[in-house]
Order: sequence, then C-alpha cells, then structure tokens
Amino acid sequence: MAGRKPQRRREFGTTRQLPSGRWQARYWAPDGSRRTAPETFTTKTEAQTWLALTQADIERKHWVDPDAGAVNFEAYAMKWVEERDLAATTDELYRRLLRLHILPVFGALDLDEITPPGVRTWRAERLKVTGATTVAKSYRLLKAIMETATDDELIRRNPCRIKGAGSEKAKERSTATVDQVDVLADAMGLRWRLMVYFAAYGPMRPEEQAALQRPDVTLEPLAVKIREAAPELTTGRRVEGDTKSEAVTRTIYLPGFLHIEVKHHLDLFAEKEPNGLLSVGEKGAQFRRSTFGRKWRKARAKVGLPEDFRFYDLRHTGHTLSTQSGATLKDTMVRAGQSSEKAALIYQHSDDERQQEVAEGIDAKVRAARQNLAARPRQTRRA
Repeated sequence: MAGRKPQRRREFGTTRQLPSGRWQARYWAPDGSRRTAPETFTTKTEAQTWLALTQADIERKHWVDPDAGAVNFEAYAMKWVEERDLAATTDELYRRLLRLHILPVFGALDLDEITPPGVRTWRAERLKVTGATTVAKSYRLLKAIMETATDDELIRRNPCRIKGAGSEKAKERSTATVDQVDVLADAMGLRWRLMVYFAAYGPMRPEEQAALQRPDVTLEPLAVKIREAAPELTTGRRVEGDTKSEAVTRTIYLPGFLHIEVKHHLDLFAEKEPNGLLSVGEKGAQFRRSTFGRKWRKARAKVGLPEDFRFYDLRHTGHTLSTQSGATLKDTMVRAGQSSEKAALIYQHSDDERQQEVAEGIDAKVRAARQNLAARPRQTRRA
C-alpha cells in the first residue's frame, strides 16, 4: 500500500502579474487572513523582495496590521484624554489644546494618515499664529497620543519626530524686591495683602492659598499646613482636592515679621467657622481669579513692575531670599513644594527644624532690607 503523500507546506506569499503589466504580492497574515500588498510593483523581483521583508517583520514580531491604523484621530484622542484620569485643570488644558490647535488639522484623519511631514507643516503654521509655549504644549500632547497609538500597535512609528519641539524656553522671570512686595501688599488692600506676603515669603501657589482653612494656620509656631489645592477652571468653578504630589503637602514655617499680618487677617477677614476659609472675597465667597486679577494689575502698575510679571512670580522672591539665607537646594524645594528625581537630591534631607531656620533667615533679610530702606532719603526710595 502506497504511503500518504506528504502535505505541501503553505507558501507565505505569492506574486502574479496583472493585466496592466505590474506585479501584485499577496501573503498570509498572522491572523490567518489573506492580505494584499498596499501597492503594486514594476517587476516580479520587487514584489518578491517586498514579500521577504514582510515575512521578516512578522517573524520578528515587528509587523503592524496595515488596517489597524484606520482609526479616526479625533475619536482616539478624546478617548485617550478620558482614560487618563487627569486632574481637572490638566483635563481642561488638554481638551482646549485639542480643540484649538490639533483637531482643526488632524481631527478628520485616521491615525495612519498622520505623517512626519504633516506634523512639521502643522507645527510651522502654528508658530506663525500663536505663542511658542502653546505650540510646544500642543506638540507634546500630540506626540503623547501618537506614542500610545504606537504602543497599541495601531501605527508602526510615531510621526512626531522633531527634536526639541516639545521643549519650552522660559525667559528669565523678574524678581520683586522686599520694598516692591510691601508696596504691592499695600496697593492690594487690607483683605488681600496677606496673599501677597504668602506668595512671596511662603512661597505658596494661588490655588494652594484658595484652599487654606483656619486649622491650617498656627501662630505658635508661625506656620501654614498645605494639604489641598483649589485651582480655578476657565468656567470660574474651583476644583477642590488633594495636592498634585506628595511634595506639595508640606508645612511652611513663616518668617516672624508676618505674625501680626496673619493674626490681623484671622481676626478680620477669614471666615469665622472653625473650618472657615482663610481667603474670601468681599461677598464672603472664594475669591475669583478675574476679580483678584483686576486688583493685581492695578497694584502691579503702581509698583512699576513689568506687565508680564505674574502673581505667581512673587515666589521667586522667596526662593531668592531662601538661597541668600543659606538654604540648600533641598530646603528650597521642600519649601516651594517641588519634587525632583535627580539622584543627588535623594540623600539630602530638610526637616521641620531646618525649615524654621530658613524662615528665620528670611525674616532677618526682610527686616534688614526694611531698615536700610527707612534710613534712605524718602525721594530715593522708589528710584
């Protein structure tokens, strides 16, 4: 009895000549489906070479389904944002960047239709109509979304490949002097002067100040506990919640000259309830960024600071005085609520005692500056 004829092994791919004279390549995909090359070839050799390269990609697990990238970018991007469990302010920022800067160009395209030349052209056009910082943020967001699409094996390679395009080159920020901080505090008025001092000598972020309550403040020792933040969205709604990182949850020891300022504010302007807010507007509600901003701009103009000097920039005064008072980089980072992964900082430590020493150093610096100012002729003080 004759033996069974051995089963012929299925060929990976085949080529055939079309009526046009060009050559078509077909192959078996890893999922068992029969696929056709996305293009035709001039010669049979070219078609066979393409098949060999495709087979090598499959064997090395580098093959990407050519149909996988047929996913609408806008749908994928919006789902990407929803799945990130972002902080409210970050979620708002990403959706705004998508709506204003990314979707108008890429929204109707599929993922695999977004190309490196297309990204370069989009970035160049954006730079003509908006600021470089906004373009950098938009590019980073686009790159992050496309990187996830690469990880999901929807595209072979991220089309965002412009070196340095996601980097922001922040210009040197101005630093307010002790005298300027005092003038700003006076110009803001009694209700808001403590916010100026907290920003400069805390240094505390405005969203951190918005969340401060009576129990967060102690007079002996003079300190503020930062536990939460309440950033304001563009809608005017404040989103109260945990601070964005463990580094931001901290105790800030204040320089002694602020003792009377803090006590005065607690007595007159903080909400009277045991857990009352520290900073509220004239009508008894959390202060609004728009209302506070108008007061800030008037005060800034009175001092003569640049128009781009932000309330947030008052923090630089505290950083500078901390350094001049002998604070280490780690001391300043703890005080400002900043974190870093640099290995050199892991072995440094800044405890409560050291933080009080930093506060005392700032206190001495400010007192000395005020004494020097008082000793100068009045007409030269604002020169």
